[in-house]
Amino acid sequence: MSKNVFIFPGQGSQKIGMGQDFYNNHPLAKEMIDKASERLNLDFTKLLFEQNDQLELTEFTQPAILLVSLVAHALFTQQYEKRPMMTMGHSLGEFSALSSVGAIDYLDAVELVHKRGLFMKDACENINAGMMALIGLSDEKVEEIISAQKGKQVWPANYNCDGQLVVAGDKDDLISMEAIFKEAGAKRALLLNMSVASHCPLLKSAIEPLEVYLEKYLKDSFLAPVVSNVTASLYSSKNEALDVLSRQLISPVKYKQSVLHVEGESDSFVEFGATVLKGLNRRSTKKPTHCVTDMASLEKVLSDLS
Repeated sequence: MSKNVFIFPGQGSQKIGMGQDFYNNHPLAKEMIDKASERLNLDFTKLLFEQNDQLELTEFTQPAILLVSLVAHALFTQQYEKRPMMTMGHSLGEFSALSSVGAIDYLDAVELVHKRGLFMKDACENINAGMMALIGLSDEKVEEIISAQKGKQVWPANYNCDGQLVVAGDKDDLISMEAIFKEAGAKRALLLNMSVASHCPLLKSAIEPLEVYLEKYLKDSFLAPVVSNVTASLYSSKNEALDVLSRQLISPVKYKQSVLHVEGESDSFVEFGATVLKGLNRRSTKKPTHCVTDMASLEKVLSDLS
């Protein structure tokens, strides 16, 4: 077992062209993407490689990111046989992490997160949902401001790194609090281009339908433990996964806390499919983060870790 932590990005890491170098240059990547297209009856080559509006819709964003991450991971582990000491992801990325350790078949995971996106979309369909990124405020200050705003539907959603916290809730309430955050010292209070309010109580109605698919597809076999977004602690069983993945919908992502929890035992992090988490990690740990995003970076990371 290596002393590496394998990490997987979430929504916001998507971009047209991701995974194309893998698809064009490696038969396993082509096979995985083609099989995923068959599974969802969705042409992932068009979704990933051609200009379109669908990639920004959560029900398509989620399977697209997961698929590219798992392709990068599969090509890496073909040549790097040491298991990670643990694995984790940011929001959606926790599902990629689970698949990477055998707890969900990758095609089942593609379908599962597609359904997750649909359930999240349905939960917010008649709600003016939104998310806002706050830069330059401490977690404690944001929590204090939110607590003082009685009657407003706003909650911490993503604890990304020191000085960067995303909040979620009613879009009008978020907009009404923008000036308050800036007066408190926020360098930026940026409303995100999101039609759902992730990781807050507005998604409560998505829990029950998601649990049906979690029960159906999760396995009780983990090659390595996974760090929960909800607790920042390790788990390695189906029952634990059922619990934390249900709660993850309505609970904030403790990504910063997760990094701090595992960094002392690890030598490095390896991110699959993007470089977003590397940027967050720089703010929380001095341990290096290697990124596998195309064939050239794959060879470099393999060389760096050999």
